[in-house]
Amino acid sequence: MSLEFISLENIQEFAHQYGYWAIFLGILLENLGIPLPGETVTLVGGFLAGSDELSYWLVVGDAVAGAVIGGACGYWIGRLGGWPFLLQIGKIFRISEEKLLNIKEQFSQNAIKAVFFGRFFALLRIFAAPLAGIAEIPFPKFFLYNLAGATTWAAVMVTLAFFAGKVISLEQLVAWVSQFAIAALVILVAVIAIPLWLESRQVKRAAGE
Repeated sequence: MSLEFISLENIQEFAHQYGYWAIFLGILLENLGIPLPGETVTLVGGFLAGSDELSYWLVVGDAVAGAVIGGACGYWIGRLGGWPFLLQIGKIFRISEEKLLNIKEQFSQNAIKAVFFGRFFALLRIFAAPLAGIAEIPFPKFFLYNLAGATTWAAVMVTLAFFAGKVISLEQLVAWVSQFAIAALVILVAVIAIPLWLESRQVKRAAGE
């Protein structure tokens, strides 16, 4: 499927035409799982605020509102229907329910951290909320950390574009931020996956002995 409709040029055009609504809806839809570059939308909003086309505070408020509402919807999607869906996926890939329960338990121990810090990682920003719902984190607790994470992320992204956009091009800024987000995700996956792999090897070696 072509993704030309979400190019940087088109995002800028939508932002010029629809202003704050484009920023709010772009971030909201990304948090609902639609593959829209919410990070880029936020940077475009900050860039336009830096050029006095939009208000800095309203762009931050838009980004926070879209992220919080989208995250809350994602949480309830995961809470109400996520676990049965995972069980079906587990059957397809021959992953036992016991194994999935173990994964669920491990994630629940770090779900709040994932909700807050996940805002700064590609893909995790989309999946952290539904996973928190699947892990049955109490909604008030989730909402608090979701709000804190969304506010921190929005403030950082908008402020970065607001000031950096005055000295470098928007295209360069988006490229650098995207590269950082992907690199951070790779490092995060490695930090999680390598210990699990080493533990699995030790278990197999012990079983063999």
